[in-house]
Amino acid sequence: MVDISDRVQIIKALVDDGKYFTINRARQYGKTTTLKQLRNALLDEYIVLDLSFEGITNAGFQTEDEFVKTFANLCLDRKEFGGVDIPEQTTNVLLGFTEQTSKKYRLDELYRAFRRWIVSSSKPIVLFIDEVDSATNNQVFLDFLGLLRDGYISREADGIPAFQSVILAGVTDVKHLKRKIRGEDEHKVNSPWNIAADFDLDMSLSEDGIRGMLEEYDADHHMEMNTAEMAKLIRDYTGGYPFLVSCLCKYMDEQYLGAAGNDAWTRTGMDEAVKAVLADDNTLFQSFTGKLTNYPELKSSLRKILMEGTRLSYNTDQESIAQMAMYGFIRNDGGSVRIANRIFETRLYNLFLSDEELKENRFWQEGDLAKNIFVKDGRLNMRLIMEHFINTFNQVYGPLSERFYEKDGRELFLLYLKPIINGTGNYYIEAQTRDQKRTDVIVDYLGQQYIIELKIWHGERYNEEGEKQISEYLDYWNLDTGYMLSFNFNKKKEQGVTRVQIGEKVLFEGVV
Repeated sequence: MVDISDRVQIIKALVDDGKYFTINRARQYGKTTTLKQLRNALLDEYIVLDLSFEGITNAGFQTEDEFVKTFANLCLDRKEFGGVDIPEQTTNVLLGFTEQTSKKYRLDELYRAFRRWIVSSSKPIVLFIDEVDSATNNQVFLDFLGLLRDGYISREADGIPAFQSVILAGVTDVKHLKRKIRGEDEHKVNSPWNIAADFDLDMSLSEDGIRGMLEEYDADHHMEMNTAEMAKLIRDYTGGYPFLVSCLCKYMDEQYLGAAGNDAWTRTGMDEAVKAVLADDNTLFQSFTGKLTNYPELKSSLRKILMEGTRLSYNTDQESIAQMAMYGFIRNDGGSVRIANRIFETRLYNLFLSDEELKENRFWQEGDLAKNIFVKDGRLNMRLIMEHFINTFNQVYGPLSERFYEKDGRELFLLYLKPIINGTGNYYIEAQTRDQKRTDVIVDYLGQQYIIELKIWHGERYNEEGEKQISEYLDYWNLDTGYMLSFNFNKKKEQGVTRVQIGEKVLFEGVV
């Protein structure tokens, strides 16, 4: 487990201040785990009524009476099985709601029972509701939110007792739902949760947090792991998405460790884990592709971002962007849409390139046919790959025309490269250098890294700048050799691959 005690203390400060708020993050992002630890941190000072709507059928939200009985049963279960200290008077009222079948109960009667409990309680009461989004399309629940909101307003304005804090956790943010929470005659459309405080705490797992977890694991297993390196790799690939962090660690521990021993917790083991996760058809990826199916315009936009370097403005007024952000698939990067992490991004590249493969693309076929000649002693011969790609390109296209764009070259090179490394290596695009002018492709193959810059030729001076940039980039990766592939429109260009010495670095420059 990653230590999230600092995060819990930040959330506790909101509770101490009497805030009502929502914790909305993507599925398997650690919401329930965080709530459990928060509950433990609050118990000395508060009574915590922690409920979950998971497993409640739609019938429990159909009418006020059904909701009152369902909610009362949840509370009684927490007293009986969860150790929540509900006083006898309140317990009897809740039992009356569940046992009295001849009377129809209203929401305000339920809230009045809680208010009496709040008044008589020796400690402030905090209400948690997990998996709350299972009820967000039900008008009765939204009416209940309206009562909680009115209680908060009355507490702040008139000092009338109410819950110390209410925390709603789920994927969908009820704060932004627009529903009527009053009678039909008022014709008002409001947010049922407009009193909620902003909750913008970063709930991703930090590099330091991951390292601390690995150090505990290493101490237990005596692996002599380079925990700093592994924590950085895990964070780089996952962006701290808890489910993905868990998947990578789970694979290295449970699947790869027996075969590889201590090598499991190295860059080689990480490569194997990433391949396994990318090939997995888990519920998270199913949700991801389902959202792309539901929002084809966003899929098209993401394709342009990844394959063409196009910048898409991060505007949550657009439903598709708001949905993808809410589900954790994208994030705001300086006002532009950015894929949330490297694993999601590679999964998208594989999806987009598969679209081309289905068309029996010549470049994919040629790469697949020649793949056995590009590996020697477990290392890729990237220079030979570029030479064969250039030959294939000339056979298919002949001389370059101005109608050919960098994005086309990027797709074709990735299509050629994918079957060569498929099943053994991984690749991804360095987001910091992906734009309309240049792209850096990073290949991980059996623990070795290969950096290939793809660009359109814009003259000798621009090329020299590119050589300097890739040299600096090689320093960052502690590599001595890099590769550059330029698409050149000059009629007198010299095609092929040449070796260039740049200080202590070697650069193989390919020209198409």
